[in-house]
Amino acid sequence: MDISDDGRTLVAANNHAEVFAWNPSNTIVDNSNGHSLRPLAKFRAHPHGSYLLHAKISPDCRYLVTTSSDKTARLFDTTTWQLTQTLSQHKKWVYDAVFSADSSYLVTASSDKTALLWNLRTGTPVRQYLHECPCTAVALNDSNFS
Repeated sequence: MDISDDGRTLVAANNHAEVFAWNPSNTIVDNSNGHSLRPLAKFRAHPHGSYLLHAKISPDCRYLVTTSSDKTARLFDTTTWQLTQTLSQHKKWVYDAVFSADSSYLVTASSDKTALLWNLRTGTPVRQYLHECPCTAVALNDSNFS
């Protein structure tokens, strides 16, 4: 589950590769059980039979990235929820992904023992990091500290 930095979008995903998106401020009253959220979107992010492992909204709130057992990370436009890019250079499951602070780059972590730094303008990896063990998580600190 993730919530956008502007607080306008909440996403959750399940291991069946389904993504659910809501606007937390768009509630409806249901007298039988109180308040509930009206969904913005529900869609399958990866093919049937694959597991969705991670979903994260970009810092600029324009994109959602999902990672999967299908060896890809996929980017979706958060205004239309349409697929915009499939990043497919990994050879095994892609477990995690994190955006750069300006949302121009993405780092993905895979059980193929690599982490890739992607330029999202071109959709190509610009650097590969090799590890001795599978990569199941990644963090990135590229903020400008004063």
